[in-house]
Amino acid sequence: MVLGMQELEISIVIATFNAAKTLERCLQSIVPQLTDATELVIVDGGSEDETLSIIKKYEQYVAYTVSEPDKGIYDAWNKGVKVAHGEWIMFIGADDILLPNALTLYLTKLKKVSISCQLVSSKRTMYGLDGNPIYTVGAIWNWKNCINGMTISHPGALHRRTLFDEIGLFDLSYKICADYELLMRKGNRLESDFMDMVTVNMQVGGMSDSYAAIKEYYLILKNTVRFSWIKSIFRYWIMLTKYTVKHALKRVGINYHA
Repeated sequence: MVLGMQELEISIVIATFNAAKTLERCLQSIVPQLTDATELVIVDGGSEDETLSIIKKYEQYVAYTVSEPDKGIYDAWNKGVKVAHGEWIMFIGADDILLPNALTLYLTKLKKVSISCQLVSSKRTMYGLDGNPIYTVGAIWNWKNCINGMTISHPGALHRRTLFDEIGLFDLSYKICADYELLMRKGNRLESDFMDMVTVNMQVGGMSDSYAAIKEYYLILKNTVRFSWIKSIFRYWIMLTKYTVKHALKRVGINYHA
């Protein structure tokens, strides 16, 4: 697809559901960065708060939006992939902040990546409920490292459309870690690139930091990576131990990330 004389490079997909408290702040971080090379797609799950009013307020900047019941964030993302026109697709949470110039930096980076590259990621800073930064995370995709858990920053990362064409969409049987499963599906065959800078601010919390997420991690190792039962259980217990230690320290006021 061509907008004016410039090819559409990046589609930004936001999934929303009763996100009125944070959505406008998210959109205010994205809208000033939009160009003819980018588009914004919003897939709403049938919100009953003021989310739709906020989307209506910004409709001139939104290439496509729909509001209908869905099966969760990954179902919404799959819908977004299907309607997006960009060669690259970015997923941003309705409570995330895209830092200034992030899209410009990504567009510049895309001019340098190889034709076989299917993932370009960066870093994100995690913030506490008090608004203070806690830690920064993000590294280039490395299959062996990611076996121990997601080491890349998925929010704000760019996925080439050919990745979805090749291996399919997000697996809806995973409610928390389908983004991790998607990348592990391609595994060590996934060619990636990296920007060593923070492009997204994200608030801590959510289901990705839970026992349920660790269980899905085990299932992904077993079913997608196809580790043996023993090897999967071993890594599950490592993750569970880290989680337990992290939350024990948090209760005494120590923020720990590993």
